Amino acid sequence: MLRAADSLDLRTLGARLRAGDVRPTQVVAGVLDRIAARGDDKTWIHLLPRAELDARAAELERHGPAGLPLYGVPFAVKDNIDLAGHPTTAACREYAYVAEHTAPVVQALLDAGAMPIGKTNLDQFATGLVGTRSPYGACANTFDSRYISGGSSSGSAVAVAAGLASFSLGTDTAGSGRVPAAFNNLIGLKPTKGLLSTRGVVPACRSLDCVSILALTAEDACAVFDVVAQFDPRDPYGRVERSAPGPTSFEGCRVGVPRAAQLEFFGNRDSEKLFAAAFEKLAKLGAKRVEIDFAPFLGAARLLYEGPWVAERYLAIREFIERNPQALHPVTRQIIAGGAKPSAADAFAAQYKLQALLREAEPVWKSIDVLLAPTAGTIYTLAEVEADPVRLNSNLGVYTNFVNLMDLSAIAVPAGFTPGGLPFGVTLLAPAFRDRSLCALGQQAQRALVATMGARHHPLPAAGAMAAGGTGNVRLAVCGAHMSGLPLNPQLTERGARLVRACRTAPSYRLYALAGFSPPRPGMLRAEEGAAIDVEVWEMSSEAFGSFVDGIPAPLGIGTVELEGGDPVKGFLCEAYATRGAQDVSHLGGWRAYLTKKREGP
Repeated sequence: MLRAADSLDLRTLGARLRAGDVRPTQVVAGVLDRIAARGDDKTWIHLLPRAELDARAAELERHGPAGLPLYGVPFAVKDNIDLAGHPTTAACREYAYVAEHTAPVVQALLDAGAMPIGKTNLDQFATGLVGTRSPYGACANTFDSRYISGGSSSGSAVAVAAGLASFSLGTDTAGSGRVPAAFNNLIGLKPTKGLLSTRGVVPACRSLDCVSILALTAEDACAVFDVVAQFDPRDPYGRVERSAPGPTSFEGCRVGVPRAAQLEFFGNRDSEKLFAAAFEKLAKLGAKRVEIDFAPFLGAARLLYEGPWVAERYLAIREFIERNPQALHPVTRQIIAGGAKPSAADAFAAQYKLQALLREAEPVWKSIDVLLAPTAGTIYTLAEVEADPVRLNSNLGVYTNFVNLMDLSAIAVPAGFTPGGLPFGVTLLAPAFRDRSLCALGQQAQRALVATMGARHHPLPAAGAMAAGGTGNVRLAVCGAHMSGLPLNPQLTERGARLVRACRTAPSYRLYALAGFSPPRPGMLRAEEGAAIDVEVWEMSSEAFGSFVDGIPAPLGIGTVELEGGDPVKGFLCEAYATRGAQDVSHLGGWRAYLTKKREGP
C-alpha cells in the first residue's frame, strides 16, 4: 500500500512499483487520500473521476512494468494543456472547452505508463509569476500559507511539493515553471524551446512558450524529459534535439555570476546571503567563478513585457477577450489588453534591440560554461501581491524573463532556506540544447545545497547515474539504412522506437560503402584518423532493442559510439575485415550525402 508518509520520487516509488511492493491501484488510492486530507487547497481545477483513475491503474497492472519507464507513476497536468475528454480552462471558466485530443507531451507520458491525476490551477492564461491570478483561488506556498506559491504553474508546483504527484507538467514562457519550483523546494526544468511539443497547449507567447517539468529531483526531471522530448513535426516551432557539448560536473566548470552591482534582491538580505552561500558550496565542488556583465540579459528581460511581445498574448485569445473581456481576471485583462497597442514597427524595433543584446551577450558565453543566477530575488506574501500585483510580479521576472527570448536552456534548483523556513532557489542557464548537461549539474547542485525535497521533508535519495537515456530505455545511433525515410527504418518504428535527435559522431570514425548488401548499407569503423559522421539517435525499450540486435547480420554489430560532445551511446559498428576494398565515403560526412552523390553521378 501507499502510506501517507511515503515519498513519491521516481527512484523510491519506481523501485517499489517494479518490485510489486505497491500496485498502481494502491498509488491511486493513496494519492486521493492525500488530496482529500488537504481539503480545498486550490491546487486542482479538475480531478479525473475515480472510476477512470482506477481503470487506468488496473490496465497498467494487467500489462505490467515491462517497457514502461514511468509505470504507475502519478503526475499532474497544468490546466492549459489538453487531456482528451477532460476540460481545459486556462483558469477561465468562460473560455473552457473539452479537449478532443491529448497533447503529445501528455500522450508520451501515458505511453510510458504514467497516470494523470488531474488538471492543476494556474495564473489565468499563464500570465503571471505569482499564482494568485485565478478565479479558482490562489495557491498558497507549501511552506508558509501566508506566502505566494509562485506561478503561473502554481498548482503544478504545489501538487509535487505536497506529495500529491511524483512530477507535473507546467509551462514556462517567462519563468512560470522556474519561479514556483524555487518557492516550493523543487526542480524546475525549462527545456530548450521546441524540444517539447507545445501542440495542445493554450498559447501564451507562442514563439516563446515551453512545456516545463516540475520534479522532486534533477534525476526525476531528466527521466521525464527523456520520455517527452520527442520531435513533433506538426508543431511549427518543434525542433529535433541535437548534441551540444556541456559540462556534467562542476570540477573545472566556469560558472558565470553577475556583478554584485547588477544583482537585485529587492531588500531581501536573506536571499542575498543564500545566493552567495550557494556559489561557495558549488566552488567546493570545483566550480570556477567568472564575474560577468549581466546587462544584456537584464535588457532582454525588460523587453518581454515592456516591448511588443505582449501582443502575442493578445493574439492568442484575441477573439475571446474582445467578445468577453469581463471574463478575465482584472490584472490579467489589464496586461493582455495592452497587447493590442504595439504596432508592426514596434515589433521590428524590439527584434532589432533583441538581436543587438544577443550579440552583446556572445562574449559572455565564450568565457563561461554556465550562468548562475537567483531564480527570484525575493518572495512576497499573498497580501503584498494583492496590494501591488503588477510591480511585484515584475520583480519576480528579473532573472527569468530573458531566457526564452535569448534561446537558453535552464534548470531551477533548490538552494536552501531563509531563517523563517522559506525556500530559496538558484537557476543554472546555458545555451540551447544543453538540457542534459544542466540536468547533470542540477543533480550535483541540489545535493550540495539542500538535504530534502519538496515540502514533506523527505531526504534526497542516493544519487544515481544520470544516464543519457535516464529511463531504462536504450539509445542507439544509426548511420545508414535505418535512418529516417531509408529502407530499414521500419525495423525501428515497428518496435516503437522514437527519434531523439540528429547529430554527428566524434571525429573518430571512417564510413565505408559495403559490398553485397541489399538495400545498400554502410560500415562504420573507429579510426585514429577519423571524421565526424552524421547519425540519428533513436530510443527504444530494452526488450525491443534485444529483438532488434538479434536480426543484425555480420559483419555489422552493436558497440559503443562516441557522439560529438563525448556522449556514449550504443551504435552500429563494422568488423575491420569487411572494409578492405570497400569505398571510403567518410569525406562526405554521412550516408545520406553518399546516396545523393551516387544518384547524381560524377
